[in-house]
Amino acid sequence: MVIEAELKVDVHDRRTVLDGLSLRANGQASIYRDCYYETPRRELSRHGQELRLRTIDGSDVRHILTFKEAAVDDESGSKPEHETQIEDRGAVERTFLGLGYIVDIEFEKQCLNFRFSEHGRNFLATVVRVPEIGDASFLELETMVPSSDDVPAALDHIKQVIVSLGIDPMSALNPRYYQEMVTTFRSDRLMP
Repeated sequence: MVIEAELKVDVHDRRTVLDGLSLRANGQASIYRDCYYETPRRELSRHGQELRLRTIDGSDVRHILTFKEAAVDDESGSKPEHETQIEDRGAVERTFLGLGYIVDIEFEKQCLNFRFSEHGRNFLATVVRVPEIGDASFLELETMVPSSDDVPAALDHIKQVIVSLGIDPMSALNPRYYQEMVTTFRSDRLMP
C-alpha cells in the first residue's frame, strides 16, 4: 500500500514561499482540470474515499485516474492512493457514467510544482490557486510512504520543510478539501 502523506497550508506571502522552493528546484507550471465522481447515494464520500479524473496541462497533456481510500491520519487527511495515467479521458468518463457514477464536482487549479529531496524523502510541493474561489494561495507538500507507520515521521519532515518556507504549519494548516471550498463558494454565490 502506498500512502500520500500530505499537508496543505494557507500561503499569505506567496513570493517568499516561491523563492524558498526555487532554491530547491525549478518550478513547473500546470493547469489541473479535476473531475470528482460519486455514487448516487454518495457512498464514496461517506467512506472518506475519492475517485478523481485529472487532466494536467503543462509541458505536455496527461490524464490521471486516482482512487483515494479513507484517511489513515486525521490531522493531515493522508490517504492510501492508487493512481495511473490513462490515454483516453473520454473513454474513462463514459465508462464511469455507464457504471452509474455521477459527476460530483469539476474545477480548475493553477499549480506550480517543485520536486526535490530532503530529509531522505522525495517531496512534491505545489503552490495552488483555484481561480474560481479568488486569489488565495495554498501550499500542498506531499511525500509517498510505504505504510501508515511511516506517516507520522513523514508529516514531521513535511512540517520542517513548511517551517523553512516561513510558514507556521499549525496556524496555517488548512484541512478543507478543494471540493468543499469550491462547493461552498458556489453555494454562497447562489444565496440572495
